[in-house]
Amino acid sequence: MKTIFITGASSGLGKATAKLFASKGWRVIATMRQPENEHELTAIANINVLPLDVTSEGSIKEAVEGAIRISPVDVVFNNAGYGLAGPLEGYTDNQITRQFNTNVLGVIRVTKEFLPHLREKKSGVIISTTSIGGLVTFPFTSIYHATKWAIEGWSESMSFELAAHGIKVKTVAPGGIATHF
Repeated sequence: MKTIFITGASSGLGKATAKLFASKGWRVIATMRQPENEHELTAIANINVLPLDVTSEGSIKEAVEGAIRISPVDVVFNNAGYGLAGPLEGYTDNQITRQFNTNVLGVIRVTKEFLPHLREKKSGVIISTTSIGGLVTFPFTSIYHATKWAIEGWSESMSFELAAHGIKVKTVAPGGIATHF
């Protein structure tokens, strides 16, 4: 049985991905900031729910170690994220920092924590949710776009860096989807 580790699985694309992979017979490790509030995924036999805040290095380390104790991980799906909307001058520095900390540094930190495990296995796939907003831009979402373009560029570079180790790097760039994003 293959195993996928998913960040941001409490709703939207992350939750849908967890249910899809579980229905296909995969072991799913679904992570979220408040797993005590999750009742749908915990009712599915091959889904384990773990706490994870991608802005906390300690939380990332605990979640990755916990996941690997459950099962060797084959796929890491970096999905946690959110978007800011509005004119740039309306954002506080804290909002901008939080957006980058979640959407960019969270992805990098989770991936980095998994790399020793994937290198040892000499295989794996790292998938990161970017967005149509990582390929084209729209007004009033400049900071969101900046984070998604950053992940596109980082992913492309990492795909070359990790190919020699049997690790693939991919992005998923959805357009508008029905979610509470």
